[in-house]
Amino acid sequence: MTTYFFSDTATLTGRTMRHVTRSADTVITTVITPVAMMLMFVYVFGGAIDTGSVPYVNYMLPGILLMTIASGVSYTAYRLFTDVKSGIFERFQSMPIARSGVLWAHVVTSLAANLISLVIVVGVALLMGFRSGAGVTAWLVAVGILLLFTLALTWLAVIPGLSASSVEGAGALAYPLIFLPFVSSAFVPTGTMPAPVRWFAENQPVTSIVDTIRGLFAEQPVGDDIGTALAWCVALLVVAYVFAMAAYRRKIG
Repeated sequence: MTTYFFSDTATLTGRTMRHVTRSADTVITTVITPVAMMLMFVYVFGGAIDTGSVPYVNYMLPGILLMTIASGVSYTAYRLFTDVKSGIFERFQSMPIARSGVLWAHVVTSLAANLISLVIVVGVALLMGFRSGAGVTAWLVAVGILLLFTLALTWLAVIPGLSASSVEGAGALAYPLIFLPFVSSAFVPTGTMPAPVRWFAENQPVTSIVDTIRGLFAEQPVGDDIGTALAWCVALLVVAYVFAMAAYRRKIG
């Protein structure tokens, strides 16, 4: 059964990846908003924000990377919603394949597509002056956190992908997720915020993830931030997975 699961998932992932590669505009659209935000913040607002000796493009890149992921997972919800509405989802359920392979194919495709988007965004940041002396280990840890965050948000996106009644409803998840970095340490130090906003900013998942990745890029100690970031990612993943599988069972029940 385990062998069938992996082989079926690989086959179905090939199908969903072909959808991505045949419509490259999906990846392009995913990175347009984060890149536009990066250009605006660095060249318009960056001079007015005090980040000490850290170049502003270095300071805000981690937040932009999280925005890229949030933008990308909305397409996972869209692709899954399209499968459900087209009827192919039900046809897959009637075939002798691992049932959960259908969901995992979309999840793996999301990880791959978002990784491509992240590479593009980092490439643009390098052209804008981003530099990091971080070693291979620090980069691998940063990539691992980003992929874990992507996995958590992707399973969260599975829920509206299965249960939404319209395309707009399936993709609406991205909006609050894209907004979260604005109320965090992603673009400005939290110490400049009013007390209630500062409390929220310092106690939501984006801040710990951003601070961890920023510290890794800057070769600075990350302290307790990395533990908090991983705890948030794992907690979001577990909760999202449980609710996504519940929605899946209702859909095929």
